[in-house]
Amino acid sequence: MKNIINNKIRILFKCFLIPVMVGLLVQSCEKDDLEIRQNFPFEVSVMPVPKEIAKDAYVEIRITILPEGNFLDTKYYLRYFQFEGTGKLQYYNTQPYFPNDTYPLYEKEFRLYYTSASEVSQSFAVWISDSFGNEKKIEFQFNNKKGNG
Repeated sequence: MKNIINNKIRILFKCFLIPVMVGLLVQSCEKDDLEIRQNFPFEVSVMPVPKEIAKDAYVEIRITILPEGNFLDTKYYLRYFQFEGTGKLQYYNTQPYFPNDTYPLYEKEFRLYYTSASEVSQSFAVWISDSFGNEKKIEFQFNNKKGNG
């Protein structure tokens, strides 16, 4: 009698339970139900910078991009525009950026260098965006510092 009950349980398991479990597994793995997140908003951290700059002097700007998640194929870009005064902004020792042009960023932690070319106050903004359209604006303003000290 015990063998008959065990055989019936095995038959029930094979005929009903296994197909139901396989069906649930297949249904949960369908493309529409599977969500792979690629788009992660980000914040930007900027180390403090001086409030004044003399003509021909430069300021180092340390920036870190802090995404909420990690998708390896996310690309980051930078563009800037100078509102007041004149100067040049560049990434390490590369050629200076042109205003409103977009440049790729290869690291999430990097340094920009702003060199003053005027004797008046200067202001500019840097926009950092990603390949999903997320964007952050960082504004900088420097008063003129008289002399080289």
